[in-house]
Amino acid sequence: MAMNRPARSAALALGTAMAAIAALTPAQALTHASDPLPTVTPRSETPTLYDDEAGGSANADDPAIWRNPADPDNSLVIATAKEGGLRVYDLDARQVQSVPAPPAPGPDDAPGRFNNVDLVHGLRLPAGRADLAVTTDRGHDRLRFYRIDRRNTGGPLTDVTDPAAPRVFSAGQDEVNDQQTAYGLAVWTDPATGRSYALVSRRNRTTVALLEITPTADGRVTYRKVRTLDLPSAFRLPDGTSWTPCAEPGELPQLEGMVVDPANGTLYAGQEDVGIWRMRADLTGTPDLVDKVREYGVPGVYDEETEECAPGADPGFGGSYLAADVEGLTLLTEADGDGYVLASSQGDDTFALYDRETQDDNEYEGGFRVTAGRTVDGSEECDGAAVLNAPLGSRYPRGLLVVQDGHDTPSVPEGREATGFKFVDLGRVMDRIDD
Repeated sequence: MAMNRPARSAALALGTAMAAIAALTPAQALTHASDPLPTVTPRSETPTLYDDEAGGSANADDPAIWRNPADPDNSLVIATAKEGGLRVYDLDARQVQSVPAPPAPGPDDAPGRFNNVDLVHGLRLPAGRADLAVTTDRGHDRLRFYRIDRRNTGGPLTDVTDPAAPRVFSAGQDEVNDQQTAYGLAVWTDPATGRSYALVSRRNRTTVALLEITPTADGRVTYRKVRTLDLPSAFRLPDGTSWTPCAEPGELPQLEGMVVDPANGTLYAGQEDVGIWRMRADLTGTPDLVDKVREYGVPGVYDEETEECAPGADPGFGGSYLAADVEGLTLLTEADGDGYVLASSQGDDTFALYDRETQDDNEYEGGFRVTAGRTVDGSEECDGAAVLNAPLGSRYPRGLLVVQDGHDTPSVPEGREATGFKFVDLGRVMDRIDD
């Protein structure tokens, strides 16, 4: 899909999307939807991360899997730890590198906070092509770029971010400190032009930005903004009423989990309290809401004391397979080119699979849970996920699924938030799906 097509009017796209939403009816459950979902157990887990002063304020969020084509056994999992920066793991889930987030520019400013990560392969730099890890630095409202080289004795990641890289959304530091900054991320290379792009969502807003990733003459990497698209924040329900997801005053229903299908240039984006959108990766055309969370349409009242939303009666307009929040989205590609869009249903600790074929409206194909084994616990309240259906040496000859665990090591002392990542044999997942 070429990037040089003229963008349609944002107002037209938004209006058409709203009309499509109004026409949606409550999802009809498949005959097997009420059956128990199959379960898989992780093979290994990363060391626990603790989001407190003693643990380095590290909080596991989003992983990406880098396959080493020269030596698949030495492939890597690169993952965000928010204020803890990036963590790099080998296929045994052992940490091989820790990359700190940049410090705050001033004593009253927000520190670096790495939210999501993705990979761009074969970007042309002055010294040759390179694979890069790209992360959203929510604390500074920027993208950060790290060259991947497994042979580097100082660690496989080297920072190649242009110091002059612009803020993604904010006009100044005061706006950055308000934290309506770069949040979710998906990276895509347009096969028609060879150009690479990052799609970035904005925290507490419905905006998605398209950024072209560009190298500099000195071998650094920066980006330029191509266009933005605002998804709806209010929705007309089938009974004619209007609904806005409950949130803290001033916050809009944000997006985080995103992935691009390279076969057709389609972006899938999870609006956490709404559902999964499908749209062109160049952000032209009309977005389509392909599935909704169960809580879609449920009214709520925000309580300032508890900082929680008290839900009202369910009018029955929600979907059947996702429980808010809908989080990490990733693409499971099969050998024949088919496959699934995989989404984390954070509210009920499950993972949902949707057909990739757009002409089938991304039909729900089933789901599964990642549960505790003998020595490794499962995944709860999963934020991010990554899957790679390719041989990864002797450990994962049929591929790997990595999922975040929002409640790692249940025996941690009260008050300590413990998170981590679970490594799951993708072959076992596929076997359970096919049963």
